[in-house]
Amino acid sequence: MPLPDTFSLLILGQGTTGLAVARWACRHMPTRVSSVTVYGGASSKPSERTRELEAAGVRFDFGTQEVRGGYDICVASPGIPESSDFFRSAAEASGEIMGEPEFAWRLSPQRWCAVTGTNGKTTTTSLVNAMLNASGIACSAVGNIGDACISAVDARAPGSWFAAELSSYQLATTSRLAPRVAVLLNITADHLAWHGSFEAYAAAKLKVFQNLGSADLAVVDAEDPGIARFADTVYAPGRRVCRVALADAGTDEAAFVRDGVLFVRARGTEHGLAPVSALQIPGHHNLINALAASAAAIGAGAKPDRVAAALAAFAPLEHRVEPCGVVGGVRFVNDSKATNTDAVLKALAAFPNDRVILLLGGHDKGTELGAFARKACREVAGVVTFGEASARFQEALRAPAADAGTVLETAKHLGDAVDAALALAGSGDVVLLSPACSSFDEFSGFEERGRAFKARVAELAAAESEVARVANR
Repeated sequence: MPLPDTFSLLILGQGTTGLAVARWACRHMPTRVSSVTVYGGASSKPSERTRELEAAGVRFDFGTQEVRGGYDICVASPGIPESSDFFRSAAEASGEIMGEPEFAWRLSPQRWCAVTGTNGKTTTTSLVNAMLNASGIACSAVGNIGDACISAVDARAPGSWFAAELSSYQLATTSRLAPRVAVLLNITADHLAWHGSFEAYAAAKLKVFQNLGSADLAVVDAEDPGIARFADTVYAPGRRVCRVALADAGTDEAAFVRDGVLFVRARGTEHGLAPVSALQIPGHHNLINALAASAAAIGAGAKPDRVAAALAAFAPLEHRVEPCGVVGGVRFVNDSKATNTDAVLKALAAFPNDRVILLLGGHDKGTELGAFARKACREVAGVVTFGEASARFQEALRAPAADAGTVLETAKHLGDAVDAALALAGSGDVVLLSPACSSFDEFSGFEERGRAFKARVAELAAAESEVARVANR
């Protein structure tokens, strides 16, 4: 259902997403948007940004979660659960309620490639964007990757694509979103407090496929056990599904590795791409991400030779298994984006022949740790835990570490943990920050945490260089 020609707009939440929608609305008042009202939430307060929007005609309601009045359309920010009184109050006051990606899609529905999954979304979305642009097909990376989808709608060039990274929060409120290509990388337990259950979380992810037509393409990791649990929903009759795996699925739509080379088979035609050895992003999980992105990009019209070139040129993204320095022969790797245990295990798989010291900790998400602790201790020589979650990690790791001969240390803060990890490591080893937690006990987000890690590594490297300089006088 398209949006009305003119409508009153309610925006729920005044974070980055809510204000991006408000800025779009300001540009379309009064011809398309008759009025704009923002309910910021119980803890909301005026700011410089809200005052600028108020001056442009936006009405703000601060410090409450009880929506009053009547509105044609409500756009709810992704952090507000559908189960909350705030969301329900807004739904009752509105003709229709939706998330920001759905709102942007209703305004500009052509040529969307939607990418979701518990882990790997940003890398895959970035790859799709790079592959399409390398093929001469204009594309913008939007959504959870950076700029809100709505921020790119007005400037969108005719014939261009959106590569949209979509979280479970964003997909939960979709009803009509219909990408031409939809990628589901994996489903593992995460954000369960928000969704209420694993089944509800998975259902949100699976909504990326709900409106695909027979000509559209679904791309899925056929190896992922979480996706396999919902095979009846994923592999729906009549749906065009590309199965991604290291081994060839043998179907007309598949992405796989043969003789050390990445292949995509699209509508029965095979395309040999780059050799695995050409990839700069390590690990089995990144090989799956690369295959999924290649299938999605070719499905959107990218040229196979340009896809191959983009694969070879693509460097690790910041905070995602990112090499960030060497101290005393020890390599340091920043994987601060790994905020759940499955992401940590995927990162460890990128170092099968290395002696690894793992840094775990941060804000405790309450994840079950037993199985993870046993697997992790088999893969690493040492673990340093830090932050709010340190004590619970120590408890879960103690017995498996003793069985595996893994050394356990603890530190109060991340900087102390880096120093402790270096003390455990020797030349040729890897110190991996892959914390399995959010960062909100010490930092504003995983980005700040990752940069703090890199800053401490840089300090240690500089100190080492100074010692060497003095010694060589």
